[in-house]
Amino acid sequence: MAIASNNSQEAVAGGGVTLYVGIAPMSVVAVNPTQAELADLGVNLKSEPEYTGVTINDNVYNKVTFWVNHVGPDFLTRFDVLMQPNHRVNKDGDKYMFTNNRAQISWSDSDPSTKYDWYNGEGVRKAYVGEDTLLNFLKAWANVSNDGDCYLESIDQIVNGDVAELRGYVDALKDNKVRLLLGVKDEKYQSVYTKHFGRLKPQRNDLFVKELNGDYGAFNAEYNADLALRRWEPVLVAPDSETPNDPLGLQENQATLDQAPW
Repeated sequence: MAIASNNSQEAVAGGGVTLYVGIAPMSVVAVNPTQAELADLGVNLKSEPEYTGVTINDNVYNKVTFWVNHVGPDFLTRFDVLMQPNHRVNKDGDKYMFTNNRAQISWSDSDPSTKYDWYNGEGVRKAYVGEDTLLNFLKAWANVSNDGDCYLESIDQIVNGDVAELRGYVDALKDNKVRLLLGVKDEKYQSVYTKHFGRLKPQRNDLFVKELNGDYGAFNAEYNADLALRRWEPVLVAPDSETPNDPLGLQENQATLDQAPW
């Protein structure tokens, strides 16, 4: 028999890559990996990935790309933190984003520790573009307490593309996991929400919901309302009620033929 048949109950066509939605506990397995390192992870590229000098919407960024893995079901995905070696300033140009040794983030025209009792004064400085996202991820991944230190000694190098310090954390934190919200974009791309990252314990789904409902927390991807991890299934488009199951108008044509005098 020249036909490679399969049992009708097996899904062998039209499936493509399996995509997931919902919150998943993930392990970080690589940061800005080379082509060879990606091949070891089962990801085959035709050329070396580009991480520096990447132009997006006319802006040039250096990318910090985290590859993360989930076990049971097994899948691998990635997300990017877009960084620039510029201090982040608001649109009016009168306030900067500040951070400190505890990765606290605040917008202010001057040192926030002189204004707010809750803001720790150790290591206060202006933050770089994208640094808030990176620090928030590191706090969740490393499970740093609210009063614990969380800062990058080589941040000046990281924003310029040298991520050696971050790559070192892959081994140092190999037993840690971080909870990520997954979505599907354009019905074919796995997407990761980067406005909030969750700790393994306690599992605070409400914090994801709070951020999603915030003024700047929208997730530009399809995800499930209950946030439970599951395989993504495309949404069926209902046919027009006026011509059900007849996109070509064949029923109308048949009615015309039925009324023909011959």
